[in-house]
Amino acid sequence: RIGTAALAVQVVGSNWPKPHYTLLVTGLCRFQVLQLLKEKPYPIAEVQQLDRLEQFTNGHKSEEELGELSEQFYKYAVQLVEMLDMSVPAVAKLRRLLDNLPREALPDILTSIIRTSNQEKLQILDAVRLEERFKMTIPLLVRQIEGLKLLQKTRKSKQDDDKRVVAIRPNRRINHGSITEDEEEEEDHDDVVMLEKKIRTSSMSEQALKVCLKEIKRLKKMPQSMPEYALTRNYLELMVELPWNKSTKDRLEIRAARIVLDNDHYAMEKLKKRVLEYLAVRQLKNNLKGPILCFVGPPGVGKTSVGRSIAKTLGREFHRIALGGVCDQSDIRGHRRTYVGSMPGRIINGLKTVGVNNPVFLLDEVDKLAKSLQGDPAAALLEVLDPEQNHSFTDHYLNVAFDLSQVLFIATANTTATIPPALLDRMEVIQVPGYTQEEKIEIAHRHLIPKQLELHGLTPQQIQIPQVTTLGIITRYTREAGVRALDRKLGAICRAVAVKVAEGQHKEAKPDRAEVGEGEDCKEHVTEDAKPESISDTADLALPPEMPILIDFHALKDILGPPMYDMEVSERLNQPGVAIGLAWTPLGGEIMFVEASRMDGEGQLTLTGQLGDVMKESAHLAISWLRSNAKRYQLTNASGSFDLLDNTDIHLHFPAGAVTKDGPSAGVTIVTCLASLFSGRLVCSDVAMTGEITLRGLVLPVGGIKDKVLAAHRAGLKRVIIPQRNEKDLEEIAAHVRQELTFVLAACLDEVLNAAFDGGFAVKASLEHLNSKL
Repeated sequence: RIGTAALAVQVVGSNWPKPHYTLLVTGLCRFQVLQLLKEKPYPIAEVQQLDRLEQFTNGHKSEEELGELSEQFYKYAVQLVEMLDMSVPAVAKLRRLLDNLPREALPDILTSIIRTSNQEKLQILDAVRLEERFKMTIPLLVRQIEGLKLLQKTRKSKQDDDKRVVAIRPNRRINHGSITEDEEEEEDHDDVVMLEKKIRTSSMSEQALKVCLKEIKRLKKMPQSMPEYALTRNYLELMVELPWNKSTKDRLEIRAARIVLDNDHYAMEKLKKRVLEYLAVRQLKNNLKGPILCFVGPPGVGKTSVGRSIAKTLGREFHRIALGGVCDQSDIRGHRRTYVGSMPGRIINGLKTVGVNNPVFLLDEVDKLAKSLQGDPAAALLEVLDPEQNHSFTDHYLNVAFDLSQVLFIATANTTATIPPALLDRMEVIQVPGYTQEEKIEIAHRHLIPKQLELHGLTPQQIQIPQVTTLGIITRYTREAGVRALDRKLGAICRAVAVKVAEGQHKEAKPDRAEVGEGEDCKEHVTEDAKPESISDTADLALPPEMPILIDFHALKDILGPPMYDMEVSERLNQPGVAIGLAWTPLGGEIMFVEASRMDGEGQLTLTGQLGDVMKESAHLAISWLRSNAKRYQLTNASGSFDLLDNTDIHLHFPAGAVTKDGPSAGVTIVTCLASLFSGRLVCSDVAMTGEITLRGLVLPVGGIKDKVLAAHRAGLKRVIIPQRNEKDLEEIAAHVRQELTFVLAACLDEVLNAAFDGGFAVKASLEHLNSKL
């Protein structure tokens, strides 16, 4: 019941990371509790003072009374302090206190510094008589001195900081499974020292090293209770972990790279050619900057997977950054360290993850970035994807330059229309078109079917999918530029076969457990149950089923249901006023029907099908050109007038009505559709067309020719009318597709109409004089 009376000098508190307070007090004297008067809300007691402050002023008298005991204590205290590093300010101050303070105050001061337990400190506090206090403190001093001598013998010379820690801080002790606060402080100090060593031995740039050394000095002077302590430490640890000069060695063998690319991906000749060109140049020049490529194509054609194959070919690390829906520039550049919860951007985080400075970064869906109040991430990417700037990319969190010039950036997009022009200008765009039917069949049998068999635990001895069946899936159950839907259909087939195989194994083992006399009955029952579950309608499969299970068209109908897509082209072109156009979408090329009808009215033109402004203007251009050339082509309305809109309304419709459509490439299709309507002739059922028109009847070039031609090929069409100036785009189309299609190169609408109708579209041969309108 003995304590210390003290005066509170300062109270410091903080609520982060958890509420805690630090109290600074000045001790006055010892006291003894006589009677506890009150416990709540705080204890109040009657106390008795045990020692007086006035005795410190009478130092000479006390020293004479203690005599030899005081001198002995002073000698041990000086010996202990001199064994420490006097260059440390705290040690030098302690040495001055030994000479300046009265001798009776020294036991209390040294007991609070040297290595003692809490129980020993309480014993010194309970010792009211000064002589008793000296006698109890001297053995503690001697123990501390002997411990230091032993450590100096066994330990090698260390840094001055380590010497100070050994002298003043206690050894690591575990009290009931917990580590004391002193041990935690010692561990934190050791961690800071190790962090400083890592910083000095790292290969970071001179500017970064200067910043880190400045921060480590601040960290040493900073109390651990400050919120900034953890932020600064995290920053320094990130700086140490970044790969400033660590890189992987590229595999530059052209032949090996070609084999890897061909094994991983079928077709994609442009991509493979560009990667091999990069490898060839790297062989000739070691310090080549990493190219910045942008793969543009419909979904499911392998843009993301080919990026992973490129990293595998080069022998580099691969990291994918999904940019779809990102609307904050801090995701690219990072947050400034002044904010709570700040962190580096995805570029720096990716480098930390892969651990090298020359990985392959895949910026996925770069065309789906969005703007917000937090900035434009597409604008932040301008520095990342600029070869002239990214050698000194500055992240807001790091606030020092980092070299990204050795990183191979690959961006993927479905369309370039939504990519800002400045960003698009910094990238080398490589078009990745959709696959032809033949390419899809090869991809399915090389990659998709083996993958699905492995996923479902099947073997080629249990299931066979002929190429004819694969073609049926491609043409009748999928309509896409890529192969994702095809992969899902193959997965559905494998699941159905897995059910049959599992049932066969179960019922094959069933007769073994049954009695011999019941075997025939069981077999008949099994055979009857198997009939409605048969995969094929041609024959009932006995259980266990015969291996391998052959997937034919009957099995496709049982598993996948009725065909989703039918060849309806000829059925929809059985009346005048219908033509087939070709459209480009981010998902690949599509065929598009244009339908027209006329009725009595006031000469109005109605357009439906969610059309954009450009397509509406194309429709007005088409009707104006036909009206001006009606006599030439003998086109009349229902009343026989050459003025096509005289008491006649025209309605143009573009199915499907729920899909938004725009663009100038439907001009020739609208002209052909209206010419069919007013002439009463049918458009050839195997012809598709695309091209922009002018008021003078010229056909102008359009984009997306390859995707449009592949769409016509998928739909089973035989002739394609394209602008003459698009002839150069036909070189990108596979040779077997060009052989199966007939291309009509049109420079004017006369050539389009002659090619779209059987026997041509006759022009009136009789010469008539022109009526002057002057």
